[in-house]
Amino acid sequence: MPSRSNPTARQQRLGVELKKMREAAGLSTEQAAALLETNRTVITNTEAGRHGVSAERVRRMACNYECPDADLIEALARMAGDRSKGWWEEYRGVLPPTFLDIAELEWFANSLRMSTMMHIPGPFQTEAYARALFAAAIPALPGEEFERRVAHRIRRCRILERAEPVPYTAVIHEAALRIEVGGRKVLREQLESVLELSERDGITVQALPFAAGAFPGSGQTILYAVGDVPSLDVVQLDRTMVAEFLHVEAQLKKFSLQLDQMQRDALSPDDTRSLIHTIARQL
Repeated sequence: MPSRSNPTARQQRLGVELKKMREAAGLSTEQAAALLETNRTVITNTEAGRHGVSAERVRRMACNYECPDADLIEALARMAGDRSKGWWEEYRGVLPPTFLDIAELEWFANSLRMSTMMHIPGPFQTEAYARALFAAAIPALPGEEFERRVAHRIRRCRILERAEPVPYTAVIHEAALRIEVGGRKVLREQLESVLELSERDGITVQALPFAAGAFPGSGQTILYAVGDVPSLDVVQLDRTMVAEFLHVEAQLKKFSLQLDQMQRDALSPDDTRSLIHTIARQL
């Protein structure tokens, strides 16, 4: 079990959902503790994600909170029952927590939708491309930190390589396809890699051309992770160097609609491949 001082993203999300469930029942932490024959501290620590909770405990809490959503209860029970450690846990304490949270979010998603304006999506990046991105950091990253970030970035591609890859839809702005990250050779190899990935089952790549003009969500990178039930969906936003995770229903709806519009404005997968071929030949 992860330590209390280092809760995983899934522990934190589970705690959030249990708190929402308790509050929907109109119960205080003291009342919930009494129903569950425990103390208030256990309830608050669980809801804060500071320690794990068993699947059976989740079902008991849901029963006492009179939650009618059976699908949500089972999804939360599965979340609680999965104590396996993902590959990203090797980086806990040596990389910023956001790096681990994004990798965890991608790994457990049922499907992923992403839009990116200025760079190739993380799981699609070649090592040379990732190195060039991290080399541009100000202040410069120390040697070991630099290598850890590159290694972590490359390992994120595992979601596309496992026995049952995560279905992935990426809307990539034409700017990201043309910015010469690492120079012409590095970009050409990166574009060739994107072309290869775009031919795989379950991966959809659409380019948003300059000619599309203004569009919603143009100021940020959007990652939409589809959960086991709609209420467990998560949106992760990159605004400059800050990552933000959202799961309020209104926010999920907003960014889902934004991604829908981007896909309508974007080129078809076939036309996208033609554009990428053209850009690569020009390098």
